[in-house]
Amino acid sequence: MRIAQVAPLTEAVPPKLYGGTERVVHWLTEELVALGHEVTLFASGDSRTSAKLDATWPKALRLDGSVRDPNALHMVMLERVRQKCDDEEFDFLHFHLDYYPFSLFYRQPTPFLTTLHGRLDLPEHQPVFNTFSKVPVISISNAQRRPVPQANWVRTIHHGLPENLLTPQQIRPSYLAVLGRIAPEKGVDRAIRIATRCGIPLKIAAKVDRADQDYYDELISPLIKTNPLVEYIGEISDREKSDFLSGAIGLLVPIDWPEPFGLVMIEAMACGTPVLAYNRGSVPEIIDDGLTGFVVEDETSAVAVVDRLAALDRAAIRKQFETRFTARRMALDYLAAYRGLMEQAEPRIKLVSSAE
Repeated sequence: MRIAQVAPLTEAVPPKLYGGTERVVHWLTEELVALGHEVTLFASGDSRTSAKLDATWPKALRLDGSVRDPNALHMVMLERVRQKCDDEEFDFLHFHLDYYPFSLFYRQPTPFLTTLHGRLDLPEHQPVFNTFSKVPVISISNAQRRPVPQANWVRTIHHGLPENLLTPQQIRPSYLAVLGRIAPEKGVDRAIRIATRCGIPLKIAAKVDRADQDYYDELISPLIKTNPLVEYIGEISDREKSDFLSGAIGLLVPIDWPEPFGLVMIEAMACGTPVLAYNRGSVPEIIDDGLTGFVVEDETSAVAVVDRLAALDRAAIRKQFETRFTARRMALDYLAAYRGLMEQAEPRIKLVSSAE
């Protein structure tokens, strides 16, 4: 199958450090190539891929200070994709750009879908999905769908990561962990309180976006500096995650927003590390309560189960990751979705051809 994967230009594919969407696009693209498909990746020029790279811009936009209007470059990329469709270069198009492709690509015959990677509960999302209620979309959790039931949901496909990217290491777990990004909705302040109440060290491996710098400086930094149990490591790469997560008694995910998926949870599971997370968004879909971690409602219930984390079977957690959350499983799910939409499109394509 000739497949186009169209990624955001914000980060390289894969990203150098943080970047959930671009990381998933990379894993999916590599698996599709490994399965024998002809894949073209539309992404920034500093991306690395086994597929054919079509670069709209030489450098990821987050790292390129000269770019002040990212929408302009994304519009150029979409037009490049459309022109190649005119030349019939692809059998299927897979977008990772939210609703940007909807209007343009619904008006051309090449089958396509969009994976929605973000939150969908904002008021402005309602007119978008009312207007484009026939455009096929993929959800990354069932919880993500709830605010926009009128969307044309093809199926839910949970993210997966390469089976051997992160693996359990022989390290004695000795601390609680936070991984990812420091922002109000991620609940790092709550994680600090949970660890402090339990008297267990907490290590925070997370980045601070410019938009969240004031939040970090005013609220989080003082909590770290005045607490001898808390260590702030900063942003870490995939190469460092196996050791970091394997050394953790558990990963704390005390979020306060409708998390569409939460890659950090399956990254922990890949290392055999249990997850303790608040019951928000996708959490109860990802965590098998009592097997791969615990789903709790608040700080008090989190503190009550922390001492049970060490009793969970880390080998069983890893096994559950291998069953549910590998990139190969994700790729096979997407291929099934592609084929289903291609079969639906065939009668429409034949009708258009005969009319011409």
